[in-house]
Amino acid sequence: MPKAKANNIEIEYDTFGDPLSRPLLLIMGLGAQMINWDEELCKKLVERDFYVIRFDNRDVGLSTKFDEAGEPDILKLYMQIQKGEKIEAVYTLEDMADDAIGLLDSLNIDKAHICGMSMGGMIAQVIACRHPSRVLSLTSISSSTGNPDLPRPKPEAMQILIKPVPTGREAIIEEGVNRMRIIHGNGIPFDEDRSRRFVTASYDRSSYRAGYSRQIAATLSMGNRKPALASIKAPTLVIHGSEDPLMPPDGGKDTAEAITGSDLLIIEGMGHSMPPEIWPQLLDAVTKNASKA
Repeated sequence: MPKAKANNIEIEYDTFGDPLSRPLLLIMGLGAQMINWDEELCKKLVERDFYVIRFDNRDVGLSTKFDEAGEPDILKLYMQIQKGEKIEAVYTLEDMADDAIGLLDSLNIDKAHICGMSMGGMIAQVIACRHPSRVLSLTSISSSTGNPDLPRPKPEAMQILIKPVPTGREAIIEEGVNRMRIIHGNGIPFDEDRSRRFVTASYDRSSYRAGYSRQIAATLSMGNRKPALASIKAPTLVIHGSEDPLMPPDGGKDTAEAITGSDLLIIEGMGHSMPPEIWPQLLDAVTKNASKA
C-alpha cells in the first residue's frame, strides 16, 4: 500500500474506487488500523459513488510511530482526569486532524466527505471545526463531545481501556477477541470467527501498544469539544449504537445537540462496532447525508 508524506510524518493509506467519484475519507478509532474499515464495506461505499480513502492514524499500523516519546501510564491519565488535572500529551487530536488534511493535500483533494469512528469521529469533528472549507459533509460514528457530564463507559468496557496487554502472539490475539466481544454489546450476535480474523490480521500487520497509550493521552488532553462543535456548518450525520458499552448513546446525542441541523441515527442493537448487520442503515444514512453537500 502507498505512503504519503503529510504534516511532517508518513501516513500509510489505501483507496477504493474511481478518483473522479465523491471523495470519502474514513478515520478509524483508538489504536485501530485502517483495515478495521472492512474492505467489503469500503467496496459497498464505492457502489454508492464514493472514492474511498482509509489510512493508519499516526502511531498505529504502518504510519509513523513516536517511539522517542515514551509510553504514558494510562491508569495515571484517567486518575488525572478524575482530579480535574490537565493532561500533557505528545500530540493532540488537532495534530491528528492536520495529518488527515495533509493526506488529502497529497492526493490533491480540496474537499472531501469526512467519516470517523470512535476516536476517529472526534478527529472528524475537529477537522470540521478546524478546516471547515475542506469538509463536504461530516459523519460521526460511535463518538462523543468530550463533555465531562456525560455517562462513563460501563465498568467492563472501561476495564479494557486500562487493562495491561498480555505478551505473546496467541495471548494478545485472544485478549483482542475478548475486547471486541465486550465492546460489541449484546444487541447483535457476536461473530467470533470474523473478529478473530480481524484481530489476527491486525496483530500480524502491526502490534504496537505504546501508540495506543499516546492516542489515549491525545484524546483526554482535548477536554470538552461541545462548545466548538457549534461552529460546524457542513451537513452532519451522527450515528450511534443503542447498546454501546464503551461510548454510551448520550455521547452521540450530545454531539447531535451541539451541531445545528445535524441528523441523529440511533441503530438498535449496535454496540461499539460496525457488524455487517448494520451496514444497510449506515450506507443509506451516509449516502443521504453526502447528497446534502
